[in-house]
Amino acid sequence: MPGIVERGDKLYMDFRFKGKRIRESTNLSVTPANKKRLTATLAQIELQIKAGTFDFAYHFPNSPHAEYFRTIHQMEKRNANGGDTAFAVFTESWLTLKKLEWRHSQIETVNGMLDTHILPTFEDEQLSQITKKQILEFRLKLSQHKKADGAGLSASRINHIMNCVRMILNDAADQFRFESPFRNIKPLPLERPEIEPFNLDEVYRIITAAPEDFKPYYTLRFFTGLRTGEIDGLRWKDIDFNNRTIHVEQALVRQRVEKVKTQSSRRAIQMTTAVYQALAAQEKLTRYRSDYVFCNSKGGPLAHKNVTRRVWYPLLETLKLKRRTPYQSRHTAATIWLASGESPEWIAKQLGHANTTMLFKVYSRYVPNLVRRDGTALERLLSEHKLPFETMGEALQELDYENV
Repeated sequence: MPGIVERGDKLYMDFRFKGKRIRESTNLSVTPANKKRLTATLAQIELQIKAGTFDFAYHFPNSPHAEYFRTIHQMEKRNANGGDTAFAVFTESWLTLKKLEWRHSQIETVNGMLDTHILPTFEDEQLSQITKKQILEFRLKLSQHKKADGAGLSASRINHIMNCVRMILNDAADQFRFESPFRNIKPLPLERPEIEPFNLDEVYRIITAAPEDFKPYYTLRFFTGLRTGEIDGLRWKDIDFNNRTIHVEQALVRQRVEKVKTQSSRRAIQMTTAVYQALAAQEKLTRYRSDYVFCNSKGGPLAHKNVTRRVWYPLLETLKLKRRTPYQSRHTAATIWLASGESPEWIAKQLGHANTTMLFKVYSRYVPNLVRRDGTALERLLSEHKLPFETMGEALQELDYENV
């Protein structure tokens, strides 16, 4: 319900416009006269909104929402009969608006899907004339697509591309009042991702055999459950040795630092003794030459593809272990915690899950009789395995390959 609200000593207008809740500062002090004046102004705004004549950017030119509604207004003005708009024309404006909401990596991903797959098919099609049959034929075309290496697109990748088409057509349908042809098209079924965690003996072998300057890195991967982007984006200011916690605030995505995607991903991870010792050893190597905990020879963040190709896979080959992606270290952390009897709630929090649903869905076959709550069960399990931390700090060396 629209109204005038107080924030501190200033008055704000609170109303809804084009499906968004707006709360705009007026820079007016809290006085009866100002409240009366703004109430009258807001009443006029409500009348203009109902009549379809309200120009947000005119009334609030300095608002952070002004550019968003200015673009909407120009698009509506240019395309009075929006259903006749070409797919490519609408998509350009649509993407401009989405840039205000999305992370840079998401924008890059969508641009790639548009340029490679979507626009070559739908570019000149009128929005309201696109049919369900065309969409299903497009999906069939995607299933037959071959990449440069001869591999096809996975069902997951096809679903992501189709979801982009769905968002565009559904938004256009809502804006220009036609029925979206994407209604009731279900995503392709997906196989459950293969979970191939390492056992604790294999973890010990990997850390022991790893290059000295990567022992701390893989210790953290196996005993914190950090995602690749999270550990590669970890900074020294995120490390709290006093309270033995790691604060996860950002991730490295395509060599660009971005905030973590969800509120649950923004978390404080409890350090085990092994993790604490690994970070103490790593501190001697990088603390005073880089903001990043793990960095290359120039102090920049690690390039995970190079680390995977030059360190991880050769390490598994040397140890004659099955070739698995580095992401399995996260699954390993989860299964070790479960096997040691930690509380599901504690594990979910460590992993950055909003609740335990995903934990049981993905790792159900690894769940024993869970009784512990605070991380001490893992400490007990680790105490039975001696990890090579005593000499780690002395043995750490400069990274000797470029662009890692």
